[in-house]
Amino acid sequence: MFSKKMVVIVATVILIIVNIIILSLFSSNRHSCFIPGKIAVFLVAPFQNAAAGSIKAVKDIWRYYFYLVSVSKKNDKLKKLLSNELKKNNLYIETDLSNKRLRKILNFSKTISFECFAAEVVGRDPSPWFKTITIDKGKTEGVEKGFPVVSPEGIVGQVIDVAPHYSKVLLMIDRNSAVDAVVQRTRARGLIKGRSSEQCSYQYVLRKNDIIKGDSVISSGLDGVFPKGLRIGSVTGVVKKNFGIFQEITVMPYVDFEKLEEVLVVIKLQKQLEPDYFSEPS
Repeated sequence: MFSKKMVVIVATVILIIVNIIILSLFSSNRHSCFIPGKIAVFLVAPFQNAAAGSIKAVKDIWRYYFYLVSVSKKNDKLKKLLSNELKKNNLYIETDLSNKRLRKILNFSKTISFECFAAEVVGRDPSPWFKTITIDKGKTEGVEKGFPVVSPEGIVGQVIDVAPHYSKVLLMIDRNSAVDAVVQRTRARGLIKGRSSEQCSYQYVLRKNDIIKGDSVISSGLDGVFPKGLRIGSVTGVVKKNFGIFQEITVMPYVDFEKLEEVLVVIKLQKQLEPDYFSEPS
């Protein structure tokens, strides 16, 4: 009815119980030489040792399990705190950099003679054919179509579309952009045209004019859009062909349009640009 394995297990258990009973009966006499007691100790001791070891192992596993759970929770908490501190640190860095840029714009605005206000770049045209940005100032803030946009580095572009709180700016490097300009050193006049790339072309410059690489190009103020004397870029290439009356000149803008984050919108005062010929003399 019972398997051999079951019989062995039951016999072993009975033997252990009997030996424990015998040990308990004779444990009161430490100097006892009773032979059955010695036999019981001899038989039971290995089982007791194994049982004690198993109990200790279970206790250790249980204790270390809870210890690891506690450490894991602390580790997660520390990771969360570290992540929050990194976010705060990154925010402080960005705030510091933004403040430096705004201070630079503020200092620049103090050096110019025309009225302007700061705006933040909030969008870019993803198309490779059109070079425009969107700023966070619009009709409500006084922006109008045609207003020039500049930065401390130089000319940025011109407002071409206005919404209540946003405006679109056509960048100087767009193919549809044009700025009347002069070479600062020789006063050679021409027209800065965008090429939808990092560089612009300086067109309609006569071959007789002295222009070299490194010459600075500034706005002439004759186009009625950009005030006179604004920085545009530096001459990077000059080609004088044996025919024709114009030179082929390339100009690298001073403004890094890829890193543009804040700009200045210049307020065009109509009274300054167009005299009132119909007003009665005082």
